[in-house]
Amino acid sequence: MGAECSSSSASEYDGNNKNSETQVVLNVYDLTPINNYTSWFGFGVFHSGIEVHGKEYGFGAHDLPASGVFEVEPRSCPGFIYRCSIPLGRITMVPFDFRKFLENVASEYHGDTYHLISKNCNHFTDDISWRLTGKHIPGWVNRLARAGALCSCLLPESLQVSTVKQLPEYHDCSENGTEYLSTPMARESIEFDDQEKSLLPPLAISGEVAFVIERTIETELPL
Repeated sequence: MGAECSSSSASEYDGNNKNSETQVVLNVYDLTPINNYTSWFGFGVFHSGIEVHGKEYGFGAHDLPASGVFEVEPRSCPGFIYRCSIPLGRITMVPFDFRKFLENVASEYHGDTYHLISKNCNHFTDDISWRLTGKHIPGWVNRLARAGALCSCLLPESLQVSTVKQLPEYHDCSENGTEYLSTPMARESIEFDDQEKSLLPPLAISGEVAFVIERTIETELPL
C-alpha cells in the first residue's frame, strides 16, 4: 500500500474558530525524487514538520548542546520538496501555552543529539503528535529509520557521503516578546564520519529558519 496523504493545510481547518482551538497538521517533504517511485510501495526518504497555530516546527542537527527545534513557514521548509499534509487532530491550547510547551520539549531535542536511526525529524513530529493529540504519525513517514535499524545498507549511497548542517546563533530580534535563535548568514558544508547522521535537514540552504530556545529555570518569567 502506498504512502497516503491529504493536500490540506491547517488554515483550511481552522476557519473562524476561537484562537485557542487549532488543527495539528503533519507536513511531509521528499528528500529525494526517488520517492516518486518508492512511495507507492510504502517506502521513501521523508522529512516532516508539525504545523500548529500557523507555524511549522521541525528538528534539525547542529554541533551545539542546545535546541535543534526550528520554526519555518508552513509547507516551506528550505531544502526539501513539499509532498502533502496530514491532519492529526484538534487541540485547545492558546498560542502562548503552546509556545511554552514547545520550549520545554526543545530541551529534549538538542541539535547535537540528532540521529538518523533513533532520533530524527520524524521521531520529533511523532513525539509532538502523541503528546498533543494522543495519535502517532503514519508509519510510512519514518519507515526508513526502522529499516535502517535493521540494515544500514538500505540507505542510498548518495545520502551517506556528506550533508549541510547549520550552527545556530542568538538573534537580537524577537516576535511577540519571545526570544529565539536564528541561523547565521554564513553557510558551512561539513562531512560526517558517522553515516548514521547523514540525513540531516539542510537548514543552511535558504529561507527563514528560526531555532526555538529551550525553556529552562533561568528563562522562566517571575510570577
